[in-house]
Amino acid sequence: MVEPTDRSSTAGQRLGAPESFGVSTLEPGLRPPTQPPGKLVSIRVQMLDDTQEVFQISQRSPGKVLFDLVCAHLNLTEGDYFGLEYQDQRKMTVWLDLLKPTLKQIRRPKNTILRFVVKFFPPDHTQLMEELTRYLFALQIKHDLACGRLICNDTSAALMVSHIIQSEIGDFDDTQSWQHLLHNKYLPDQDAIRDKITDCHRKHVGQTPAESDYQLLEIARRLEMYGIRLHPAKDREGIKLNLAVAHTGVLVFQGYTKINAFNWSKIRKLSFKRKRFLIKLRADPANSHHDTLEFAMASRDCCKIFWKICVEYHAFFRLFEEPKPKPKPILFTRGSSFRFSGRTQKQIIDYVKDSELKKVPFERKHSKILSMPPQSSSFKSHMPKESALSVPLADQPDSARLGHQAASNGLDEPPAGTSSTNGFHSLPTAPGSDPIQSRQNHHSTGSAQDQQLLNPGSPSSGDSPLGSPHVVVNGNGPVNDQVMGSPSVLGPGQSPERQQLSPLTSPLLTEAGYVRNDDEDEARRKKFPTDKAYFIAKELLTTERTYLKDLQVITESFQSIVGKDEAFPDPVKNLISANYDPVYKFHQGFLKEVEQRLAQWEGRSNAHIKGDYQRIGDVLLKNIQGLRQLTIHLQKHSECLVELERACRTSRKVETLCREFEQQRVCYLPFNIFLLRPLHRLLHYKLILERLCKHYPPTHDDFRDCRAALADISEMVLQLQGTMMKMENFQKLLELKKDLTGIDGLVIPGREFIRLGCLSKLSGKGLQQRMFFLFSDSLIYTSRGMTPSNQFKVHGQLPLYGMTIRESEEEWGVPHSFTLFGQRQSVVVAASCAAEMERWVEDIRLAIDLAEQSSSPDTDLLSSSLSENKLSEDGGAEQEMEDELCSSRSSLERQGHRGNTTVHVCWHRNTSVSMVDFSVAVENQLSGNLLRKFKNSNGWQKLWVVFTNFSLFFYKSHQDDYPLASLPLLGYSVTVPSESENIHKDYVFKLHFKSHVYYFRSESEYTFERWMEVIRSATCSASRSLPSTRKDLY
Repeated sequence: MVEPTDRSSTAGQRLGAPESFGVSTLEPGLRPPTQPPGKLVSIRVQMLDDTQEVFQISQRSPGKVLFDLVCAHLNLTEGDYFGLEYQDQRKMTVWLDLLKPTLKQIRRPKNTILRFVVKFFPPDHTQLMEELTRYLFALQIKHDLACGRLICNDTSAALMVSHIIQSEIGDFDDTQSWQHLLHNKYLPDQDAIRDKITDCHRKHVGQTPAESDYQLLEIARRLEMYGIRLHPAKDREGIKLNLAVAHTGVLVFQGYTKINAFNWSKIRKLSFKRKRFLIKLRADPANSHHDTLEFAMASRDCCKIFWKICVEYHAFFRLFEEPKPKPKPILFTRGSSFRFSGRTQKQIIDYVKDSELKKVPFERKHSKILSMPPQSSSFKSHMPKESALSVPLADQPDSARLGHQAASNGLDEPPAGTSSTNGFHSLPTAPGSDPIQSRQNHHSTGSAQDQQLLNPGSPSSGDSPLGSPHVVVNGNGPVNDQVMGSPSVLGPGQSPERQQLSPLTSPLLTEAGYVRNDDEDEARRKKFPTDKAYFIAKELLTTERTYLKDLQVITESFQSIVGKDEAFPDPVKNLISANYDPVYKFHQGFLKEVEQRLAQWEGRSNAHIKGDYQRIGDVLLKNIQGLRQLTIHLQKHSECLVELERACRTSRKVETLCREFEQQRVCYLPFNIFLLRPLHRLLHYKLILERLCKHYPPTHDDFRDCRAALADISEMVLQLQGTMMKMENFQKLLELKKDLTGIDGLVIPGREFIRLGCLSKLSGKGLQQRMFFLFSDSLIYTSRGMTPSNQFKVHGQLPLYGMTIRESEEEWGVPHSFTLFGQRQSVVVAASCAAEMERWVEDIRLAIDLAEQSSSPDTDLLSSSLSENKLSEDGGAEQEMEDELCSSRSSLERQGHRGNTTVHVCWHRNTSVSMVDFSVAVENQLSGNLLRKFKNSNGWQKLWVVFTNFSLFFYKSHQDDYPLASLPLLGYSVTVPSESENIHKDYVFKLHFKSHVYYFRSESEYTFERWMEVIRSATCSASRSLPSTRKDLY
């Protein structure tokens, strides 16, 4: 064994850096700033990997000197994202002021440990140029998870922990991974989701530590609590709240839920007065907020601490350069002289971009995975590449690893473009390409082999079980235990030079908090496959993801609720489970196959080497043939719908249970619609295959499989067509039953729904807005009621048997009016426009013909007690503003879930929808990533968007369980932006209704055309040539 030897070395030398490479992160230079003369004082700093270092500073040194020493010790170029925090004598956590003398802030340096932590959290981790910076951010996320500060759901937590474990122990091994989780605490309630963590870890085979860091940050940055540090406060009413600051502005939380946000562009001034923290907003006539918002905090010191971090966040993310110091007043001072000190985010990015800095190896304290860089380390791809050089050291002999290293020097450069996980521009980086010296994991030995691999020319240290004498191994304790040790030595000659970084645009953030570089985004997009078949296959992938989420509403969310309730009948429970669970399991496998094929198509997998991969017909043919085996289950879905309705009708408890489930955010549509999804999905497969067959020439390799799959799916659709139409009509009647009050027996055999919408009814008091519902046997008219659920109150009903219709615009002098002559009464109504009137007249005449074909008038109609003369025509027909619908009612986090149904949207927007429109909308469901921009904002925000049921539903990502908001599209117009709107981007379409304008940007011409097509089916049904009957659709 080689005994440790004492030798003096600088921090940079211990990390293996060249002697002159001490880069200050505050001002560009070669060495840390010189310290003022005076007695030296030792200051202990705890790093993010839980090691502690001691730094010697002069008594009169400002905090900037200590901070620069820490960054130089780490060879950290992007140090301005970080800060030093400590507990002062009041036991309050504060940041070290870089301009004030350190010892004036830290009264007892011997008893104080400063913590080097992340201070500024950028919205996009791809703005972090160095792998070391991303590694330190990953350590911060790991710490926030362990202490319970980063709140998230179990799925996100398990996925993040699995990436952390992958970076520490490498590829999944059943025994090793389980033991690692037993001995290390990553989450406060880790044991409850241990199985989920291991399941996620299995999927990361071949992923390097750098890639794991990247994926960890990708997940973390999407969480609402990412980078949030809560400061307790109270509002004017004394309600307990929490304030926080982020790159976008000041945030307000109630518990862990964000309830308000004040963007920097809306804030005029931040100040505090004693215990009161004040936010002064810019004048906005459209805003009902007070000009000044006031929050009470625990003390003046709490106010000042929060005010300081707000000032620093604003300067770091919003300014182009460090603010200049204020001139000292001659006589009196007013206000605080505190200012942000350091480089802004723009300055950091510009500095790293313009500087040709060498990549210096660093070591990962807990990782036993060794990553070696390829010779070319230019930033070519914004996604990390798989590295065949990252392997568990214990699994390969030294000679094999050395041979592998030699072979790696001849590897081709990785492809320049990969798929984006976030859709916004991300700076092209290659985290796997940085040189890394891995620190031994606390479960492994063999650092001698690591040292020899990193420095083949050096004498072998194989005699030492622990390799370098400066390595300290952390037994079997938790990873958060403090470890005092020195890093291994790497000669400065082993650091390959890095090429100049790709250019980056200004980091000034948009309201959405993202930075985009459109030139590089265009270049990245052009590297994707451009074949139309690829985008058709991608549509299959995106819609399949949404479909599987919809099935989860039935198989997981709903069944978990009814499984706990004894009132829910077991036969119905078992019927639903027996016929939906097999379908869900089948489509899980189908989705996995489609994802794998698309990954091969995009070049994100090595599997394409083994054969032709630019096709999808074989996958579709195989799975549609498998889907035919489930036809017996699909035929049972109508029975599930009927039995569920019967259970609700016979048991008030079951009805309440189902109604309460529909109020949950995961049930973003009426629950019965989810029960129809498997049958509707068959139509989607048919349309996708029709587009593929139309695109391919008959000689194409994929044409034969697509044509065979189309024949199979067409046969299934034809077989299930009758069941599908009956279920759609039955489901629509059930949905309308919930929207109407004052009518019994709406759902009766033989009744078909035809159209619903707004018409103005002429009475003695003039024209009054009414909601009309046209069925195959009757016409019901209602007004919006005053009930908590905003149901529509039935005013009357006109039997269609024997009814006649006549246009009466000239007779009454009312535009677009017509008269309905019934057997007992006549009604004069007016439509909003000529096209709307034409649709109503055509459908009413069709319904009259259907009623005449029946044997006799329907005896199940409303009694005379619902006639017009016994009801108040002017009661409850209040108007609601469009703004209310688009704002308060567009969010799915509203009180009443029934407030956003198609009926209510038609009422507010004075339009109508037919059953044919509903059937067309079923075919035109679509989902995928879009970039959204508001009329008065500069930035594009990436969202996962689902179009269904005449609405757009917005998610952060396709993995989310419920939407953040929705936008009903009835009444909207979809167009292409004009030149005067200055939207100089490709594939942008515009949605507008009155003063509401939204821009959406798609990734290709095909997706642009598809989104325009499906949205027009909802927004422009008035001008579309629709089939005359629903049977024509199939």
